[in-house]
Amino acid sequence: MGRRAVARNPGHRPEEQNPIRKRPFALSLKVRLGIGAGMLGLVALIAAAVTVTGMNRVAARLDAALAAEHRIDRYSVLSTQVSSLLVVASEALQSGISPADRRGRLANLSESIGTTFARLRADHAQAVTDADRLGLDEQSRRATQSIGIARMEALFASTRDALLSDVADNERLQGYIDTFAIGFDPLLNEVITAELRLRNEILQGITVLRQRLIYVAMGVSAATVLLLALFYLGLVRPQLRRLDKLHATARQIGKGKFDIALPEDSRDEIGQLFTETNRMAGALAKGRTEVEHDRARLNETIAARTEELRAANAALARTDENRRRFFADISHELRTPLTVILMEAQIGRQAAPDAQAAFATIENRALRLNRRIDDLLRIARSESGQLELASDPFDLTLIAQEAATNMDAEIKSAGMTLTTSAPPPSPVAVIGDANWVRQVIGGLIQNAIRHARDGGRIELDTGLDAGMGRVAVTDYGPGIAPQEQQTIFGRFAQGRGGAVSEGFGIGLAFAKWIVEEQGGEISLTSPLPDGRTGTKVTVGIPLAPD
Repeated sequence: MGRRAVARNPGHRPEEQNPIRKRPFALSLKVRLGIGAGMLGLVALIAAAVTVTGMNRVAARLDAALAAEHRIDRYSVLSTQVSSLLVVASEALQSGISPADRRGRLANLSESIGTTFARLRADHAQAVTDADRLGLDEQSRRATQSIGIARMEALFASTRDALLSDVADNERLQGYIDTFAIGFDPLLNEVITAELRLRNEILQGITVLRQRLIYVAMGVSAATVLLLALFYLGLVRPQLRRLDKLHATARQIGKGKFDIALPEDSRDEIGQLFTETNRMAGALAKGRTEVEHDRARLNETIAARTEELRAANAALARTDENRRRFFADISHELRTPLTVILMEAQIGRQAAPDAQAAFATIENRALRLNRRIDDLLRIARSESGQLELASDPFDLTLIAQEAATNMDAEIKSAGMTLTTSAPPPSPVAVIGDANWVRQVIGGLIQNAIRHARDGGRIELDTGLDAGMGRVAVTDYGPGIAPQEQQTIFGRFAQGRGGAVSEGFGIGLAFAKWIVEEQGGEISLTSPLPDGRTGTKVTVGIPLAPD
C-alpha cells in the first residue's frame, strides 16, 4: 500500500516515503544461475565418467575374451601337433627304423610342439597379469590353469625324450606313447574346458556390465531431467515472469502511465531493476506534474499576454487612425496658406519685375513644400502607413536638373558652385517615381553642401551605365572613412569627426530605401577614383522599356 500510494502521488519519491526495509539475504541471480549451471555440468561430468569407466571395463573384458579365444586356438594347434606326433611315432615304431631315423622324423615336430608350449606359457602369464583388473579370484583361476599346461608339458617332455633317445626297444617306446596319449587328452580337455568356461563367464560379465551401464545411464538421464526441471521451474521461469512484469511496466511507462508498484522483495539484479523502475516512475510522475503545472502557468501567461497584445493592437489601431487623421488634417491646414503663398509669389513676380528672382525662389520652395504635403497625404491615406511609390516613365536628366535648380539658393548661400555635365544626346528614359527621385537627388546635393563646404564645389553627372540610368553627385570634401562606409546607409548612422560630425541622419537610409524599392541601386565611393579626397554617391534607376 505504501508503494502504491507513492506511485499515485508523483510529488514524492518512493525512497522518501518508504523506509529502507531489511530484506532477507538472498543469493544474486548470477550466483544462482552459476550454481544451476554447475550442477548440470556436474551431472554431465558424472555421466561422462560413468561412460568412460564402463567402456574401459567392457574393453578389458573384451580383451580377456579375445585372449581366451586365442589360447583356445593354440590348444587346438597343440592338439593337432600332438596327434601328428603320435601318428608319426607309431609308424616309426611299426616300421622298425633305426633310432637315428626315428629322431630325424620326430625332431621338427617335437620342436614345434615345444614352441607351442612356450607360447601357451607366455599367453597364460599375460592372462594372469591382465586378470589383475578383473579381481584376485580371476587371477587365481588363471594361475591354476598354468598347472595343467605344466603337467601336459612334463608328460610331453618325458615322451619326447624317450622317442628321441637311442632306445631300440619298440615295446618300451610304445608304452611311452600309450601313456602319453592316455594322460595328455584329459589334461588338454581340462584346460580347454576351463578356457571355454572362462570365455563364457567373461562374455556373460559383459552382458551384466552393459545392463548396469544402461541402468546408470537411465539414472543419470533421469537426474538430468529432474535437475533441468528444477532449474527451469525453480529459477528460470520465475525470472522470466519477473522480466515479463518488468516489460509490461516499461510499456505502461512508455504510454505515460506512472501509477506502478513493482515488488521490491528481492535484492538480486532483477529486484534492483524493479527498485530503479519504481524510482524512475516516481521521478517521471513528479516531472509530469511539474510540467503540467508549468504548462498551466504558461497558458495563463500566454492568455494574459494575448489580452495585453489585443489591447495594444487596439491602441495601435486607434493611434494609427489618429495619425492618419492628424496627417490629413495638418496637410489640409498647410495647403491653405501655401496656396496663398504661391498666388502671392506669382502676383509679386508679375507686379515687381526687379524682385522676380526672389519671388521665383519663393514659388519654387512653395511648390517643393506642396509636393512634400502631397507625399504626407499619400502616406496618411495608405492602409499600410508606408510610402507608396509611383512607377511611371520619366527623363532622369530633366529630373536631375530640376533638383539642382531647387538647391541653387542653398548652394549660393553656402558659397559653393554646382557643375553639371553635358546632358546626353537623348533623354535618359527611366521608370519609377519622378517626384521621389528628385527629392533623393536634392537630398544628396544637400548632404554635399552640409559636409563638403571646404571642397567649394559639387558635380552632378547624368548618363547610362550597365542598363540603368545613373546620376552621380560628387563633392571634394573630407570624404568618408572606410570603416564608416559599411554603415553609412543605416538608419541613424552618423559620421565621427570633422564636418561629418553633424551626421547623415535618416536621409541616406531613406534614400537607399526609395531607390531600391524602385528596383534601382545606390553606391558610395570615397576617396574619389582619381585618388583625391571627396565622396561620390551614384544612384541607378532602371531604364524604361522601349
